[in-house]
Amino acid sequence: MEVYTVGFTKKTAAEFFGALRRAGIKRVLDVRLNNSSQLAGFTKREDLPFFLKEICGAEYVHEPLLAPTQDILSGYRKKKITWQVYEDKFRQLMTERKVEEKIDRSLFSVPMALLCTEVTADRCHRRLVVEHLQSKWGDIKVTHL
Repeated sequence: MEVYTVGFTKKTAAEFFGALRRAGIKRVLDVRLNNSSQLAGFTKREDLPFFLKEICGAEYVHEPLLAPTQDILSGYRKKKITWQVYEDKFRQLMTERKVEEKIDRSLFSVPMALLCTEVTADRCHRRLVVEHLQSKWGDIKVTHL
């Protein structure tokens, strides 16, 4: 199974949707906790399903089960915890939630991308999500757009 990840920060709409189209993405799984902020721009939950369908022929799914808690997210953003502590807390959260059992694997039956905010996946929980699923499911090839 092939899984892509993508962030929208510092990308124009043309860059963002162009990357999804080139990768052949047919479903975007939004793993953000907050997907309606003004800062989300063209990826706000009210707009993104329309843009994905019209521009990429792709479906939009929001999955808060794969998002951090507000406490974990705020702690990191406010520099109260380090990235390593964030990673540890989020990995523990995924284990406690048993996401590998609760997420429907059929979501991954078409070319799919996990969506989050960060520019790159190195310091983003979308990377942690795919690493966790990869460790549990074993058959995932990851490409970060």
